[in-house]
Amino acid sequence: MSETQDNTTYRKAIYSGTFDPITNGHLDIIRRASNIFDEVIIAVAKSERKGPMFSHEDRVKFTEASTSHIKNVRVEGFDTLLVEFATQQKVNTIIRGLRAVSDFEYELQMGYANSSINNKIETLYLMPTLENAFVSSTIVREIIRFDGKFQHLVPKEVLECI
Repeated sequence: MSETQDNTTYRKAIYSGTFDPITNGHLDIIRRASNIFDEVIIAVAKSERKGPMFSHEDRVKFTEASTSHIKNVRVEGFDTLLVEFATQQKVNTIIRGLRAVSDFEYELQMGYANSSINNKIETLYLMPTLENAFVSSTIVREIIRFDGKFQHLVPKEVLECI
C-alpha cells in the first residue's frame, strides 16, 4: 500500500484480463472492486497467443467506454507479466474473478505463481453476482460468431463500439 501526503493509506488494485470483449460479469467485479479500493486499474492484456477476436486497441477502447462512469477506475493496456505491470504501477493487490469452482484451481495456481515472482503481491478473489455468474468472454465470442443474441451479456458501451 502506498501513503498519500496526509499519511492516510491509499489502496490500489489491478484487475487484469484480455476482456475480449468486456462483459457484464467483468463490470460486476469492477464495480465491486471500486467500492473496496481507492483506485482500480483495469489492465487489458495484449494476449496475442490467445488469438483474441478484437484488437488490443479495441479491447482497451471497449473497457474505457464501459467504465468511464466509475470515477476511481482507469484502464491501461499491457504486454508484460502481470506481476511486472503491478510493480511498475506500484500495486500489490491483484483482483481475480471466480465464477465457479472450475475457475478456482486455475486462479489459485496463477495467484501462487505471481506470489512466487513477487511475494508482496496479494490476490483477492471476488465472485460476481448470481445473474452474471455464467457470463464469460468465451461464451460471448461464441454467440457473436454464430450471430446470436448477446446484447444482454455486455455493457451497452460495447454494443455502441461494435
